Amino acid sequence: MTAGAEGTTAAGPGALPHLRIGLIRGDGIGPELVESAVTVLEAAVEGEARLTFHEEEGGAGAYVRHGTPLSAEALHRIEHDYAATLKGPVGLPEVRRPDGTEAGLLGGVLRGGLDAYANVRPVLGLPGVRTVLRPEVGPIDYVIVRENTEGLYLSRGLGVRNDRAAADQMLMTREGVERIARFAFELARTRSGAPADGVRRVTCVDKSNVLRSYAFFHDIVTEVSRGYPDVELDHRYADAAGHDLVADPAHFDVVVTENFLGDLLSDVGAATVGGLGMCPSGNIGERSAYFEPIHGSAPRIAGRDLANPVSQILSAALLADHVGLRTTGGRIRAAVASAFASQALALTASGSPTIGTRATAGVVCEHLG
Repeated sequence: MTAGAEGTTAAGPGALPHLRIGLIRGDGIGPELVESAVTVLEAAVEGEARLTFHEEEGGAGAYVRHGTPLSAEALHRIEHDYAATLKGPVGLPEVRRPDGTEAGLLGGVLRGGLDAYANVRPVLGLPGVRTVLRPEVGPIDYVIVRENTEGLYLSRGLGVRNDRAAADQMLMTREGVERIARFAFELARTRSGAPADGVRRVTCVDKSNVLRSYAFFHDIVTEVSRGYPDVELDHRYADAAGHDLVADPAHFDVVVTENFLGDLLSDVGAATVGGLGMCPSGNIGERSAYFEPIHGSAPRIAGRDLANPVSQILSAALLADHVGLRTTGGRIRAAVASAFASQALALTASGSPTIGTRATAGVVCEHLG
């Protein structure tokens, strides 16, 4: 039995599985987004499983109160006690460590602590969603697979600086690159291919023409690709990829890249499908996983019913897929798509839902099949 799976509490073959789900509400707009996602998830899972949610304190608020953004005990429970964890955005600009970096962020704590090496960021264009692409350049449906534990961000908290200079180091290992490459190719095998031509394709994005570390990444991805003759390997330099994700997004199926570049390119992709509030993500390891929007805590609009909860709702759908509730995940995605297509949901020019945060969850529930 996997972590967080408590089996059934009723006798008989029709009893539903019971899954324990961790919940980190986060900072800023995090609590209202998580509330919306839980509302939709509880409605969508009916008949497939029984979920219980267990809250863990994490983020900037936790740092202010306890001197750490996440306790060691909470990390242990997230790893061992829950089937998966749903996390809201965390961090507040004014809550800083002595070195000037944000103190409430959990990326380094969770990704490193859980060895959640694969950051999975779907980018999907939905009918009825306002975008910056005019005229329409074609369908958008690809996934960025971002290596989550190495690369430039491995230097988080370890860089050196004085008042004259600063340096951060980028490190990649063969094991780290091999496993993220295999993850990307295995994911491509489960998909229907790029929208433009139906070809199952992995695009390796790097700057191998400039830096040895990226050439290392490029070469190992190429080696791994030989074990997947049914999936096409494609290469892009990072600057060209940024252009092509806007100019020719239908070419892409799965994109695999180093940590820092994946962080940048997923925001480029988000702009083409309605903004950061439309994009979910999963952080997946061998032992555990957690799911969150790709954006920050936006404290300026917190509590004003302006935040778009779709990113959090779709993150809940990814969580459902991961814990084996694929019917639930599919129902959530279909409901979001139906709500936008019917114009029951619409976004303002700034990316806020026209009906507000709380009402958006209700509309998605109304469209659950």
